[in-house]
Amino acid sequence: MGFMFSKSMNGNMKNQQEFMLMNAQLQLERQVIMQNEMRERQMVIQIAWSREFLKYFGTFFVIAAISLTAGAIKKKKPAFLFAVIPLGFVFTYQHDLSLTLPQRMKGEAENILETENDKLQLPKGMITFESLEKTRREQSKIFKDK
Repeated sequence: MGFMFSKSMNGNMKNQQEFMLMNAQLQLERQVIMQNEMRERQMVIQIAWSREFLKYFGTFFVIAAISLTAGAIKKKKPAFLFAVIPLGFVFTYQHDLSLTLPQRMKGEAENILETENDKLQLPKGMITFESLEKTRREQSKIFKDK
């Protein structure tokens, strides 16, 4: 009688463990999907901000360039045109940031992951449960002593 009860319990326990494993896997998959969606949304917000800033700065740049050019011609002083150069660099950077830089950054990041993986290692290696517990114990001793 005890053997039958034990056999039934083992079957139930195995089913429960399989269910728990499947549930943990589903939870992990959901977390990965959620983190990826959050990352994508943050990137989209950054790109949208860059494009919006480009519109405003582009308008300012065009007005400033026309005004400085007109002032240089009217006053006959080409020094006014020198202010257009740094503004042009900023405009070019913002244009690049909002349109093509994200793709280039992604390509470079993929290249680093493939060819320079050794540069991505954490100092003292990967964090482990044991190292965290050691730090936690040391900190708890410090708080107990105070």
